[in-house]
Amino acid sequence: VQLVESGGGLVQAGGSLGLSCAASGSIFSIRSMGWYRQAPGKQRELVAGITSAGTTVYTDSVKGRFTISRDNAKNTVYLQMNSLKPEDTTAYYCSVVSSTGDYWGQGTQVAVSS
Repeated sequence: VQLVESGGGLVQAGGSLGLSCAASGSIFSIRSMGWYRQAPGKQRELVAGITSAGTTVYTDSVKGRFTISRDNAKNTVYLQMNSLKPEDTTAYYCSVVSSTGDYWGQGTQVAVSS
């Protein structure tokens, strides 16, 4: 199973970025997909998650700014990030929970300049 992330980069504060994560390989019955982030020296935290039914959850600091969505047919999850702040700067990791296991992407870096 492979999770391929794309879409990170550098943006000015107030700008937008979109992340995507495509799962491929022998992965079945994806239950939930999500995005986490981890700053150096800190624990990895859930940014946003989405279930197979489309129920979403967000950490408080991104509510109203980030939107998570998924394409079940493509086994792909997206994260649209608007009104980015310098404190959003860190590595973002895609996560997939399925009946065959839990999987992580390699991480994509997001940098927001002030």
